[in-house]
Amino acid sequence: MTTDLVSDNLNRAETSVNPLCRVCVPRSFLLVSGVGDATHPLNAFDRALRSAGVGDLNLVKVTSILPPGVKPGVRAELPGGAVVYAAIGSKVSTRKSELLSAAVAVGIPADWTAPGVIMEGGSDDPADILEEKVRDMARQALADRGQVMAELKSVSVQHRVQVAGAALAAVLLW
Repeated sequence: MTTDLVSDNLNRAETSVNPLCRVCVPRSFLLVSGVGDATHPLNAFDRALRSAGVGDLNLVKVTSILPPGVKPGVRAELPGGAVVYAAIGSKVSTRKSELLSAAVAVGIPADWTAPGVIMEGGSDDPADILEEKVRDMARQALADRGQVMAELKSVSVQHRVQVAGAALAAVLLW
């Protein structure tokens, strides 16, 4: 795909009157996090999604690229069942008393026409240690692309398992 074709597609997505085109190239992002515990691992993960405020959305997992020019958003009122792209870091366990953590970091380049990066992770490390790891990964990923970092945003969360536990951190893109 040539650069001109990519630029043309981005310009059409920005100026199109069809609101569905904005879903193809997200214009906003939001960092969220949550934890949950339940009797079953899937229910614990569902509770972590609900704790993060995204439990009624259909999250579609994406890889770690932030579209060029995307801006930080505020929590949007989306209808239940809405499909939203997300880069997700999570950890689920049934080992009682295990420490779970999840973190995400967003590296925003100084060149707003260049893509940024999203790094995510789930671990049994404390949240602050995992958060620093994903921040370091975002710094390295931008440097690998020859980009200068303009801003670095991150969020982390941790949870001690009671029965079945989950920790989740995500970057929503819409």
